[in-house]
Amino acid sequence: MMPDTADFDDAPAGADSDTGYYYLRLYVAGHTGRSIAAMNNLRRVCETHLAGRYEIEVIDLLQNPRLAAGDQILAVPTLVRRLPTPLKRIIGDLSNTERVLVGLDIRQKADVP
Repeated sequence: MMPDTADFDDAPAGADSDTGYYYLRLYVAGHTGRSIAAMNNLRRVCETHLAGRYEIEVIDLLQNPRLAAGDQILAVPTLVRRLPTPLKRIIGDLSNTERVLVGLDIRQKADVP
């Protein structure tokens, strides 16, 4: 059986993997300390390294538990990079910036030639 591939039909119009655009989903469970920390940490990383090239969709699994199956969410908070492909996941509060950058394949500004 082949692994479940991401369905990008719900990605923003005009977004594709060749433009450097990042479509991110953050799965949380309520407004816990870890969920809030993950949201704040993700916004900080995105504003610093992806300004103007990203969209974040926050999904609260307490309100919509069925949505966990689509991206195979087993723990929260979990960040899913849906674009650019391939799909990637990071679990945790996203407080380790270097780990988030590596996990999302984002080069730090100092690394850019």
